[in-house]
Amino acid sequence: MAEVGVIGAGSWGTALAILLYQNGHQVTLVSPTKRDEEIREITAKRITKLPDVFVPEEIFITNKFQPALEKKDAVILASPSPYTRSMLDQMKPFVKQGQKIVTVAKGIEEKTLLNQTEIIQEKIPWADAAVLSGPSHAEEVSKGLPTSCVIGAATKKTAEYLQGLFMSPTFRVYTSPDMKGIELSASMKNVIALAAGTADGLGCGDNAKAALITRGIAEIARLGQAMGCRAETFWGLSGIGDLIVTCASVHSRNRKAGYLIGKGYTMEEAMREVNMVVEGVYSAKAGRELSQKYQVETPIIEQMNQVLFEKKSPQDALEELMMRDKKMESDGQSWN
Repeated sequence: MAEVGVIGAGSWGTALAILLYQNGHQVTLVSPTKRDEEIREITAKRITKLPDVFVPEEIFITNKFQPALEKKDAVILASPSPYTRSMLDQMKPFVKQGQKIVTVAKGIEEKTLLNQTEIIQEKIPWADAAVLSGPSHAEEVSKGLPTSCVIGAATKKTAEYLQGLFMSPTFRVYTSPDMKGIELSASMKNVIALAAGTADGLGCGDNAKAALITRGIAEIARLGQAMGCRAETFWGLSGIGDLIVTCASVHSRNRKAGYLIGKGYTMEEAMREVNMVVEGVYSAKAGRELSQKYQVETPIIEQMNQVLFEKKSPQDALEELMMRDKKMESDGQSWN
């Protein structure tokens, strides 16, 4: 049995807290933004943001960081990516040397272009940063539906320890050394999902969605390889796997926001309607800047930026994507 702290009591943090409890671990769940009276209500009613899902009584719920960090074998950082830096500032006094911090957020910081583990390493360099990612909607994980993910860590020892922490009959976990590739996939797939949702809102059909998924992973892989990531990461769970589920699922907040944009909502109106953090909006600018920095062509990411921030109509963006210059599907191929 391990002692685990989960920072962030949103849907994903709660689902993972329940999974870890069911795996036999002692779990503390932190909801930092809740007032004391709200924590007392949640503790009494065991309510969550997930429909028909309740927090087991054995999980300790608090709004304080210290109980979730001190003497813990691992800490799961499940707050939305825009708040990672501020969360780490509050966690920092209680993190011990070598403590494992696993980020499960998906986003690249807009100002610094750092991914989540890089922010952890910058803010708390004595921590052992890792990432968990893959096609894993909280609504399904919390109900015990079969799910597979990947753990990225700096060492094999840490990756295998965390693999054992999460692994269950309904939650299969693989390991990988490619943290940067995992996190780039996790961030950019949200931007492609916004595009897929926008196409749905325009009524484009399944053919268009399949094309966006396929060409989207090609963009992400091109960018990732230019950044030194491993090509196979993008064809795995954190790449094409997570991209498929985020573009297609009714649970996807990024797809929903894109759908509303396709229906004529502004970006701000769509985010208000979804009423959750739409991480693809925050990652879109970072994706564009990375593409420019590494001189990689990413037309879907570029068009989504223009729709989100430059008031370009979704229909015009679609037409521009369809009418780009003729080219081969894959670079490096030739006829004999």
